[in-house]
Amino acid sequence: MMFSLIFFASEKSNIQIEFKNMESLNDLEKFFFERDHKLIHKWRHYFEVYDRHFSRMRHKKINVLEIGAAHGGSIEMWNDYFHGNATIYSVDINPECRKFENDYTKVFIGSQEDKTFLKKLHATLPALDILIDDGGHTMNQQITTFEMLFDKVKEDGIYLCEDLHTSYFKYFGGGYKKKRSFIEYSKNFIDKIHAWHTKKIPVDDFTKSVHSIHYYDSIIVIEKRPMSAPFDVKSGSPSIEDNLALEAIIKK
Repeated sequence: MMFSLIFFASEKSNIQIEFKNMESLNDLEKFFFERDHKLIHKWRHYFEVYDRHFSRMRHKKINVLEIGAAHGGSIEMWNDYFHGNATIYSVDINPECRKFENDYTKVFIGSQEDKTFLKKLHATLPALDILIDDGGHTMNQQITTFEMLFDKVKEDGIYLCEDLHTSYFKYFGGGYKKKRSFIEYSKNFIDKIHAWHTKKIPVDDFTKSVHSIHYYDSIIVIEKRPMSAPFDVKSGSPSIEDNLALEAIIKK
């Protein structure tokens, strides 16, 4: 669910570039641009990000949770993209969204910043292959949803939060370098995956379960994988004296 800031590619040059790009659409883009469906509102570059990270799961039986049902278009898109192999769980604050329930979709009505609701949701849901936060985009909503539901993502699953640009908007509780913006909050994740290398950061469940963090314009993707302390390796025959740099560092 996008907030009501509408983007129009009105410049002629942008439209011409877009038509050229239509020749090499991925399957999500083909669904969006070429098929009949309920309303979907996305930033144009999101489809590439989705396909890059979700494509490996397209032919598996998976569980997907999407926060933000909106008009129901993305439910149709995910079902098409995953070839009907996904059980989709959708959350929205609008009771009208119950009508999107079908044989592959279960809809929950509640607020993503209501911890009591999220606790019940956590207890009800199966383990998730993909969690997409496309809800209300406020700082409290994004942080609360992450803290309450991230551990519900499988050990090889994916967490994705979109519309992170709201971290710079006062209306959503954000602001440049504001401590409790989701951008600033998520920067701590970078330290957490490096906790093996310093005693100042505890090695916690995040450190042990996150393989990689990917930032894009307005999106963060966290890919999970069981992790252990890294170790370095060497192979091959030495050909130069390689202790000079180390000696210089020690002297300095």
